Amino acid sequence: MLLEIEKIQARLKEMEEVLSEIRGSLDKEGLKRKLSELEHKMQEPGFWDNSQKALEVTQEAKRIKDKLDGYSSLKTRVEDCQILIELIEDDDNTLLELKNELSSLDKDIESFRIENLLSGEYDKNNAILTLHAGVGGTDAQDWTEMLLRLYTRYCERKGYSLETLELLTADEAGIKGVTIRVKGEYAYGYLKCEKGIHRLVRISPFNANGKRQTSFASVEVMPELTESQDIEINPSDLKIDTFRAGGAGGQHVNKTESAIRITHLPTGIVVQCQSERSQFNNKDTAMSMLKAKLTELKERAHKEKIEDLAGDLKDMGWGSQIRSYVFHPYTLVKDHRTGAESGNVDAVMNGEIDNFISEYLKQNSKGTLQE
Repeated sequence: MLLEIEKIQARLKEMEEVLSEIRGSLDKEGLKRKLSELEHKMQEPGFWDNSQKALEVTQEAKRIKDKLDGYSSLKTRVEDCQILIELIEDDDNTLLELKNELSSLDKDIESFRIENLLSGEYDKNNAILTLHAGVGGTDAQDWTEMLLRLYTRYCERKGYSLETLELLTADEAGIKGVTIRVKGEYAYGYLKCEKGIHRLVRISPFNANGKRQTSFASVEVMPELTESQDIEINPSDLKIDTFRAGGAGGQHVNKTESAIRITHLPTGIVVQCQSERSQFNNKDTAMSMLKAKLTELKERAHKEKIEDLAGDLKDMGWGSQIRSYVFHPYTLVKDHRTGAESGNVDAVMNGEIDNFISEYLKQNSKGTLQE
């Protein structure tokens, strides 16, 4: 019993150190001032005249309050555990209760710690996720569909909602590309860690000789901008085309040019949308996609404004793979930026990628990523 208590005390000390580290980066006083400013703004006359902007302010206030309350709750739970140690004596039930609470507390502290790392300007936004099949033919197209399933499962587990904006199916199997909108708090903050080239190694089901095949797919992640973050794009920089929507959909897709393709001439970036029956809705969605793409590129290229972007930036997403998924001759998923690994390929393909994302965020905050 004494040895168990000593182990528990050591774990609580580690938790205290983590909370102290979180407090240092949390800037509680700054958050309290910001919350006070937002609450004052919410009391101003005409605050609700602009419902969209009012919603953004109230959501920001709630996020700050939840962060402050979350830290206080974790600190209180650690203190309660320390008190509970003194009451254990030889009570096995109390010891079991304390162990269960420690296990739960450990997970909650780690989750809070990771979320606290999401402090970028766009981290709390919805995300626009685009997957493209790369080198590997039919295998690459199948791999792209497998990745879509992986991210769908991940988002479902996070409680995010998904909306397909563009889907290009392949002739034989899989998909050539897909763009989805992911709606949920910190969707971009988490999913931005997945941006890059993903490599699959397996025995190809499309190869009659049963040979091992390597194929690639790219994952692109962009923040969907809120009203207050909206950017202006010079209309003369845009080339807008309409075309008939493809795929299933009956008479509408055959007779109506509702699909929209927008080309940003300075960079050569092309976005398109055909998910809606309305051409106007498709245009709005395509413009949101373009603004998200340009914003993400601006951040990645360290440019001060959208106008500074040039055409040579449009392919910046392609390069060495960030992660390998090996199905044969052994099973292993390895992130080449962080060194994080998992031998449970099935779990990873079912959306369990939290450890990869957590490790990326932690190492990124310390500047130790192997980019």
